[in-house]
Amino acid sequence: MFMVLCSIICSAQTIRNTNNSVIAMIDTDGTVRNSNNSVVARINSNGDIRDSKNHLLGRIGSNGDVRDSNNSFLGKIESSGIVRNQNNSTLGKVEVDGTVRDSNNHTIGYARGVPMRYAAIFFFFHFF
Repeated sequence: MFMVLCSIICSAQTIRNTNNSVIAMIDTDGTVRNSNNSVVARINSNGDIRDSKNHLLGRIGSNGDVRDSNNSFLGKIESSGIVRNQNNSTLGKVEVDGTVRDSNNHTIGYARGVPMRYAAIFFFFHFF
């Protein structure tokens, strides 16, 4: 499962695992960088999610639907922060305070200051 712990540092939100090690940073423009500061993905304002070579990985719609690069439905991020897969099973939840929980309601990290949909896409796309 994705162990995400985020806090705001300068203009980027730092993503950390539960051991407080940096996994990545998300810049305010949606650029996702790994712990070595290399670009691994971009989350564009139109919802497109692209890898470091600008290949489309998928997209997140304004309604929360998450689709892969072939436009196949992967799941949904509800306005309440619940993340569901294509079978409507709960994968986890990103709470208003930034707490990220798995399907068993265990805290797996924090995403404080990170837009809910940015934090939630980690349930679908494995950048790291």
